[in-house]
Amino acid sequence: MTAYADHTVPGPPTGTPDRSGVAPVPGRPASPGWTFLTNHARVLVQIARDPGIRVRDIAVGCLLTERAVQRIIADLEEAGYLTHERRGRVNHYEVIAGKQLRHPADAGPTLAELLAVLLRGGGPGEGEGAGPWWPAGSPAARGRERPGAATGSSGISAADGS
Repeated sequence: MTAYADHTVPGPPTGTPDRSGVAPVPGRPASPGWTFLTNHARVLVQIARDPGIRVRDIAVGCLLTERAVQRIIADLEEAGYLTHERRGRVNHYEVIAGKQLRHPADAGPTLAELLAVLLRGGGPGEGEGAGPWWPAGSPAARGRERPGAATGSSGISAADGS
């Protein structure tokens, strides 16, 4: 419940995700009703950085629930932007970089071109663990490097997705 001066508005209890799957961060104000990047883009960037990343680690990095990440991965696979292969107990993902962006207003650029911009580091917050939209030391950047994370392989395929 959220209390206002003259009434109370029902809402999710503190610490539980809202219907979008976004888990609130203690000590931070509630997130705005919109963001510049979709959760699908955030998940895709995490996978492009580390094709062997676990769903749990994606969820932590994107501030989402594991179930929300699973739904997003299923969406991306169904749309042909992502594939996965089971290697022992681990999923290894491959981004289909030649695939065109989905919305008609975004016609032209490929997924590879979008990822090139989003994966580029630098600027404010530059440093170990920093990413294109979170500063080093932020909750999203913490724990980004895990032992055994894939190195040298981007998990991005040059396939055109057709």
